[in-house]
Amino acid sequence: MLNCIIIIIFVAGYFGIAIENKLQVDKAATALVTGVLCWLIYFFSASSIATSESELLHHLGEIAAVLFFLLGAMTIVEVVDSHNGFNIITDSIHTRSKTKLLILVTVITFILSAILDNLTTAIVMTSLCGKLIHEKKNRIWFVSMVIIAANAGGSWSPLGDVTTTMLWIGGQITPISIIIKTLLPGIAVVVIPLLILVLKFKNQKFESSEENKLKHPAESNIILFTGLGLLILIPVFSAFTRLPPFMGMLLALGIMWFVSSILHLTKRAEERYKYSVARALREIDISSILFFLGILLAVSALQSSGVLRQLAEFTINHIKNQYITGSLFGITSALIDNVPLVAAVQGMFSLEIFPTDHVFWEFIALTTGTGGSIIIIGSAAGVAAMGIEKIDFFWYLKNISWLAFIGFLSGIFIFLMQQWFTG
Repeated sequence: MLNCIIIIIFVAGYFGIAIENKLQVDKAATALVTGVLCWLIYFFSASSIATSESELLHHLGEIAAVLFFLLGAMTIVEVVDSHNGFNIITDSIHTRSKTKLLILVTVITFILSAILDNLTTAIVMTSLCGKLIHEKKNRIWFVSMVIIAANAGGSWSPLGDVTTTMLWIGGQITPISIIIKTLLPGIAVVVIPLLILVLKFKNQKFESSEENKLKHPAESNIILFTGLGLLILIPVFSAFTRLPPFMGMLLALGIMWFVSSILHLTKRAEERYKYSVARALREIDISSILFFLGILLAVSALQSSGVLRQLAEFTINHIKNQYITGSLFGITSALIDNVPLVAAVQGMFSLEIFPTDHVFWEFIALTTGTGGSIIIIGSAAGVAAMGIEKIDFFWYLKNISWLAFIGFLSGIFIFLMQQWFTG
């Protein structure tokens, strides 16, 4: 009975998150209330408070590892942005051909989202499109391609998506294996929609915009390449030291703090603060961190109560094929945010069922990462781009969803062919 109440609270909370704009209540608030209430009901149903408390603290340790990793990554990106580091990328684009620009934007997004994350990359590249393309009716096509490319790029990197980071920290995947197994499928997800849109914009030009002048080009270069270099080295650090990835991220943040402080040592206190990590920590989106905290708490309550185990048993008994299971989860991620979805999958299937680097986890990373592009609210990158460019939900559904779905199916096909060839 109490398990049913936990499920009802979780579903109600999720519905509240889905209609955030109508409720005019931040999704972080709904997620936090949902997470705490789920654990409250579980405590009432538990036979031993001490055991329940031990389980809560165990889950909290795993959640904290994810949150500290995200906090460090978001802060480093904010420091780079405050130094106009990303303008180095935008200012290097001079083409007036729409097809060339579309290819450039897509390739840069795909690569950058694997190094940073799909949300940050979507924000940066959407801003880039806004600077380069004045007509909104053309620009939203480019931004839509940014959403597809950002989610595809994030799916093959342990740093590229919150969900791949969760799978990495949770021990389901390792960096080298996820890159090898999902890079080609990730490329396929992008290439098919890109080719279709290239034909749409063939031989079309756009008006060139004024070039932006970097205020501190030397400092921007140093901060950009330091930040990207540190982020790339985190998986290497984790592999050699066997420390959890969040420890590497905290080390990277500390080094970035030293570098940014030394760069502005001779400036006045007000200007030093403008470019400091302390200011970046104030600027990052803490509500997103709290949203992840609430959702992951709620999912962990479902796990401890045995709900996810029962779902796993049902799935194993009734859906025998792991690829069908993974594909269904991928399509579901178009409707449900992939963070709680993957957290639920982690709770449903233990490492005893699917050990580290099992093909199931890699397939889940691909499908849940790229399936969110099918509907614009299906991913954090889509929601961010929608907010910046005010893209209409139904315009995206009519014009882009079918492209994203074709790309999604292409990625699955290449993944299956790759598995077939490699045995």
